[in-house]
Amino acid sequence: MAASLEHNKTELISRATELARSRRGTGGPPRDSVGGLLTAYYRHVAPEDVCDRSEVDLYGALASQYKLAGTRPQGTAQVRIFTPTVQDHGWSAGGHSVVEVVTDDMPFLVDSITMELGNQHRNVHVVVHPQFEVERTITGELVQVRATDEGEPDGGPEFSRESWMHIEIDRVGAESEFPAIEEALLRVLRDVREAVEDWDKMQEEIRDIVTDLETNPPPLPEHELAEGTALLQWLADEHFTFLGYREYKLYREGKDDYLRGVPGTGLGILRADQDMTPHFGKLPPLVKAKAREMTLLVLAKANSRSTVHRPAYLDYVGVKTFDENGEVSGERRFLGLFSSAAYTESLTRIPLLREKAAAVLKQVGFDPRSHAGKALMDTLENYPRDELFQTPVSELAPIAQAVMYTRERRQLRLFIRRDAYGRYLSCLIYLPRDRYNTAVREKFSRILKERLGGETVEFTTRINESTTARVHFVVRPPKGKVIGDVDIEDLERRLTDAARSWHEDFTTAVTNEYGEENGSRLGRMYADSFPEAYKEDFAPRTGSVDLGRLEDIKLDAETGDGIDLALYEQPDAGRGEARLKVYRIGSPLSLSGVLPMLSSMGVEVVDER
Repeated sequence: MAASLEHNKTELISRATELARSRRGTGGPPRDSVGGLLTAYYRHVAPEDVCDRSEVDLYGALASQYKLAGTRPQGTAQVRIFTPTVQDHGWSAGGHSVVEVVTDDMPFLVDSITMELGNQHRNVHVVVHPQFEVERTITGELVQVRATDEGEPDGGPEFSRESWMHIEIDRVGAESEFPAIEEALLRVLRDVREAVEDWDKMQEEIRDIVTDLETNPPPLPEHELAEGTALLQWLADEHFTFLGYREYKLYREGKDDYLRGVPGTGLGILRADQDMTPHFGKLPPLVKAKAREMTLLVLAKANSRSTVHRPAYLDYVGVKTFDENGEVSGERRFLGLFSSAAYTESLTRIPLLREKAAAVLKQVGFDPRSHAGKALMDTLENYPRDELFQTPVSELAPIAQAVMYTRERRQLRLFIRRDAYGRYLSCLIYLPRDRYNTAVREKFSRILKERLGGETVEFTTRINESTTARVHFVVRPPKGKVIGDVDIEDLERRLTDAARSWHEDFTTAVTNEYGEENGSRLGRMYADSFPEAYKEDFAPRTGSVDLGRLEDIKLDAETGDGIDLALYEQPDAGRGEARLKVYRIGSPLSLSGVLPMLSSMGVEVVDER
């Protein structure tokens, strides 16, 4: 099947090439190179994404992007959003709107563009992302485009490699929306360019910091300096995606402290200088205390989401600087994202974390070689990596020990950590794996948002071969506000109730209604008998009452059939409105037999379940 689709794709490209060569227009690619360009353009596109298109549509997409690429000044990106139609453009994209991008080839382009479109809730259907070698004049006018195979040498110094992106999204309702989409994408592309262009400079900065710490160490304990230096070297070894850097100076004016960027030190997404108005950079009391702490590193989450690579809040690595008196004088700050390797590598090979794990074992009192010690290390290995970096040992040790015990029991546990700067709450929920599903997670999210006064709630879920599922929520309050004290016991009870299944509540209700002996017997008999529609309409307590009515039905000696009726009102029933419940053992009752009897009694039947 796959080979057949690939063959159809090749045939379609061949027909599109013939079509292009038969055209007389001068605005498209040169006729002698159009075949190679079409092949390269669709090389990495799945056959099923193009095989239902016509040759006109395939060539039209390339020709349209070729026109967009006609002029591109150095260091800029060309972006266009439109909805191609046969009537207006001579080709279509299956009814989708199209995002076209022409820019220098760089890492993170596709991820960042599709991430921004996702943030705008625009579904991506097709991504065409070829790389071409392009020759341009000094003013950016297109001279020629060269299709190259991956790994093939560059065409020469006059050529530069460009990324051309054709992305199909849900049809945009109004053309008036196009400029806002284009502006957002250009902002993302600018962030990508600045981060990529300054990558080497940021690597150089971290090497300079390591050298400075080794040759001119600040007045801190030797083990802290050794751990910090090793961690910075580990980050630079492809464990951190550096996106921004800036130096800051810490000032004291009267009773207030200010942390302001040093002009000209910004790199990457922090390249632009900060606002330097008098009141800018004033530190709130909690941040002020942290800024003056005699520690080397600050590991935290930034307030803003990344616009590059991954849709996550930026990781913030700060290295404090000290003056001649040994007091904190500022900070050298890196913003970026931990790489995937940082999340998969064993913590025993990660500086700072391996020392933190050893300290946790020591504080808890477990021998690393014992069963309990190995179980605790396994708990730490599977603990959210961001939380390991940011949680001090004094908080981490009791939580890790409690999590270890939780994994051995069928119970829900909640652990909350407040961000050092009061910007968010980290909520870890462990529960039996068979109790976790999307509906339960959504209930958790609603409860946390309501009870904690959060504006946004993000989550990550981990389910593996363990009997326990882990859901990590981050609850952020509205800007400028702080989440107050939390009644963890009450919140944990609410979450436990939300995670309980209908089956569990039904078993409990039956036991309470009929006693432990009869309740256990009835629970086993009826637990799997209720259809999902019934569970949607009725509470488990109602189910326990209904099974009692069924049990009490007296059966006819000849037919073995039995019937019982219950007339009741619901709390929100209208005037003269009631519900009639029919309990039946034996052959099913037909509506055609029941409705006439009800009608003869002067009853209007509104609905039936």
